[in-house]
Amino acid sequence: QVQLRESGGGLVQAGGSLRLSCTASGHTFSSRAMGWFRQAPGKEREIVATIPWFRGSTYYSDSVKGRFIISGDNAEHSMYLQMNSLNPEDPAVYYCAVGSYLGGYLHLHDYEYWGQGTQVTVSS
Repeated sequence: QVQLRESGGGLVQAGGSLRLSCTASGHTFSSRAMGWFRQAPGKEREIVATIPWFRGSTYYSDSVKGRFIISGDNAEHSMYLQMNSLNPEDPAVYYCAVGSYLGGYLHLHDYEYWGQGTQVTVSS
């Protein structure tokens, strides 16, 4: 079993930065995709950034490319989302997730384990 917990959310001024962390227990991220997702009030959950199980590449949604960076630690026990140049369109609950063993990474249904989410609020 994989247990995930997000942290680092909060209130930030427009143009500022936040770094979200996701820590795992009970399992490593080995051979599983890693991803960050977000869901704003009244909207569907959407992919923000992902790393496939085979690593060596990343995927970003068009809305965050160039502003957000996804990464993981050497042991693959944690993942991070560095969010820069935050704007009023970014507020949402952000979730980290881990995919199935040797599975995909580009669709919501590829992800098997989910954290509880952390709130990100942007003010101007």
